Amino acid sequence: MNNLKDLIRRNRSYRRFYEEESIPQYILEGLVDLARLSPSARNAQTLKYFISCDAETNAKIFPHLSWAGYLPNWDGPVKGERPSAYIVVLNDTKISDNYFCDDGIAIQSILLGAVEQNLGGCIIGSVDRLKLSNALEIPKHLKIVEVIALGKPREQVVIEDLKDDNIKYWRDETQTHHVPKRALDEIIIKC
Repeated sequence: MNNLKDLIRRNRSYRRFYEEESIPQYILEGLVDLARLSPSARNAQTLKYFISCDAETNAKIFPHLSWAGYLPNWDGPVKGERPSAYIVVLNDTKISDNYFCDDGIAIQSILLGAVEQNLGGCIIGSVDRLKLSNALEIPKHLKIVEVIALGKPREQVVIEDLKDDNIKYWRDETQTHHVPKRALDEIIIKC
């Protein structure tokens, strides 16, 4: 379990990357394969994936994403710190309108696989889905669920003990990103 726990501890929401460090398509396909092999509610397998690892397509995706809601004075990564790849998670409504919890399972598999490749990522749910679908010419029956930003992390993200019930992440003067977590004994209910 130590290897899995280490992967999970290293799997943080990274929002700044070494943009020039490209991720080959075969790596992204391997990450999607991890999602494909993961459990699926009813085994319906409704999720599909749009992969981007070239600068032109990445430039079509980036403007339709919002970054780090708890950092109101930060508009997201600047040029040179943007993701070098994206995986757009889609629900195929021809199979089912309901993907239940499949997105969480699939994305966790993708992100743990990314960490294993010394990459980092961020799940982005704040997406202008209609504009992004149009920009990427995604067929109408495929609905954007989330976008996963990927790259070689350019920032340090550390886990902190939760203080004063404040769950908001923050950055210090060195731009280290701090993420407060509740204590284990606080989340296990004993009857």
